[in-house]
Amino acid sequence: MTRNTEELSGLTLLGNQNTLYKTSYAPEVLETFENKHLDNDYFVKFICPEFTSLCPMTGQPDFATIHIRYIPDIKMVESKSLKLYLFSFRNHGDFHEDCVNIIMKDLIRIMQPKYIEVFGEFTPRGGIAIHPFANYGKPETGFEALARERLFAHDMQ
Repeated sequence: MTRNTEELSGLTLLGNQNTLYKTSYAPEVLETFENKHLDNDYFVKFICPEFTSLCPMTGQPDFATIHIRYIPDIKMVESKSLKLYLFSFRNHGDFHEDCVNIIMKDLIRIMQPKYIEVFGEFTPRGGIAIHPFANYGKPETGFEALARERLFAHDMQ
């Protein structure tokens, strides 16, 4: 079940040798493609161990591993565009919690997934580590209940 040229026509970054790395927050770089497996639910997981943003107060860099898990519906995010999008936070000044929620909301906007969760594993700064978690399940579906369950059970010790 290979993809034809028409299915790939909306992807401009994958395979492009002249990649432009944005130096500020750039949600417009995100690209999607069609999910060819609508007949079953499955998770897609991305791990970005080199996420960087800036503290909005001090301008100091913050480093994190960003974990993104989602159950696609009709559209899926293309990985190179996601990488460029996440790199665009490098000079973006926001708190850790804001970055995680912004990432999740931008991905919901472009994909409309059945379920998504974003977890930020930020390295300690000032002697404290912050690990925000945000998730979403499509309203009025079982995925809404899944989101609530996973949120309440997240990181329980």
